[in-house]
Amino acid sequence: MKTIIGRTAAAALLSLALASAAGAQEQGAGGGNAGGEHETATVHYPIEHPKHVDWTFAGPFGSFDPAQLQRGFQVYREVCSACHSMNMVAFRTLASTAGPHFSADAVKALAAEYQINDGPDANGDMFQRPGTPADHLPPPYPNEQASRAANGGAYPPDLSLIAKARTVERGFPAFVFDMFTLYQEAGPNYIYSLLTGYRDPPAGVEVRPGQYYNPYFVSGPALAMPPPLSDGQVTFAQNQDEDPANDVPETVDQYAKDVVSFLMWAAEPHMVERKSMGFAVMVFLIVFGALVYYTKRKVWATIEH
Repeated sequence: MKTIIGRTAAAALLSLALASAAGAQEQGAGGGNAGGEHETATVHYPIEHPKHVDWTFAGPFGSFDPAQLQRGFQVYREVCSACHSMNMVAFRTLASTAGPHFSADAVKALAAEYQINDGPDANGDMFQRPGTPADHLPPPYPNEQASRAANGGAYPPDLSLIAKARTVERGFPAFVFDMFTLYQEAGPNYIYSLLTGYRDPPAGVEVRPGQYYNPYFVSGPALAMPPPLSDGQVTFAQNQDEDPANDVPETVDQYAKDVVSFLMWAAEPHMVERKSMGFAVMVFLIVFGALVYYTKRKVWATIEH
């Protein structure tokens, strides 16, 4: 009885394998005019790999450009903050010497322009007050439900850590070299490519209403966020100086680079200090290793073990 069941199961498996092979042959035969192989293939996103940008903070000795961070904050404030929050960034950190390096008076005046929801007071009621440097950047919406209602059901993510949270894997062998070059610009490269990568969909690609085609998006061919930047959208405070030599182009490319640099600083505000400490530690270990080797050769080499 067991032998009969075993033979029956084997015959069933053989029939299934032959049927699958026949189906594959039919699909291959019909793929010349219908593109069957490409139609059934799994699409991997992003469609295009992120662009590579030469950032000032790249590499083991990289650092942030305060002027660029100030421009990036201006782009965030005038454009991105309409939908996206940065709940983990406090006003006082904008005065960091390794960051935007706004003056203390400028930070105080900037915070006072915002109304902060505080309380409860003695009567148990919440109230509005001018912001202080100790406050965090207020969100554009009171809660997630209000945010989704204002954006057609989409929920704009908080941007405090977005530069570290959104990355595209580089694969082998790039990640091997990244360990030695201290490559950490995957997030900034991706966000920059996304901000500058909007275009009309190619032939044969349908985009649903309320969606915008972007081949750099990691979750699909289109996303709900419309192109946020346009040329001349933001007038940099730096360009209002009398010296035209200090003018910075007010273009989508420049806006994207500046705001992405600001987002990278927000995600890792102590990066410069960390790199400096890491370099000092490496120098110490090299010197210490040399001293240990010299001690071993000088003191212990002639001692029998």
